[in-house]
Amino acid sequence: MRSGPYLWISVGATVALIATGCAATTSEEPTDVVVSAAASLSDAFSDIETAFESAHPEFDVLLNLAGSAALREQILEGAPADVFASANPEVMADVVEAGGVDGSPHVFAANTMVMAVPGGNPGGVIGLGDFEREALFVGLCAQSVPCGSLARQVLLDANVEPSVDTNEPDVRALLLKIGLAEIDLGMVYVTDAVAAASTVDAIPVPPQNAVSTLYPIARLVAAPNPDGGDAFIRFVVSDQGAEILEGHGFVIP
Repeated sequence: MRSGPYLWISVGATVALIATGCAATTSEEPTDVVVSAAASLSDAFSDIETAFESAHPEFDVLLNLAGSAALREQILEGAPADVFASANPEVMADVVEAGGVDGSPHVFAANTMVMAVPGGNPGGVIGLGDFEREALFVGLCAQSVPCGSLARQVLLDANVEPSVDTNEPDVRALLLKIGLAEIDLGMVYVTDAVAAASTVDAIPVPPQNAVSTLYPIARLVAAPNPDGGDAFIRFVVSDQGAEILEGHGFVIP
């Protein structure tokens, strides 16, 4: 008769151990996926991060957002990252040429430029020629980053020599100062103007001077989490990823 309780305790302990082992297996921490992405992707990739993690709870996306040229330098200097999303194919090509990309990059989005002024347009800006007005405090992205080189291409095509008072490190830095009315006139991506519509007014670039850029994405050879990087890229180029990007004003090629 005494064997019953002891046997029950023994079986119970075994069941408890099995249950504990199952819990340990199903509660594993998600692995990090480091995504180095152009600053102009900030809002869209934030939403993609949320949707991706919902679909893939085994991964935790860490966004590293900056100008494409700065990200290129980080990658070439060995900074750990799984995915690189650039706002300029030429910047991506530098990483490809250095042997840093696994496979071929995917072009997943396109963007165009607009003039941007503080809400209410206090400087009375009406067109590209206003970039020459010395009375205005004019800002552009630095020439080394895509938003800066594209803006200068727009102005060059329009035969406008801008009177530039400040060169900002990336489009989000420029946009912030425009929204705070620290800059009277700048040029940003359409998508950034959409994101800052509460503080920034957008003035279209004339169609004959319009310039666009393509966004390539790639998994890096030195990716600490190649499976996570590949999964993130598949999500970005999926229909769900495209829908999120279009919602932020990007054009899907």
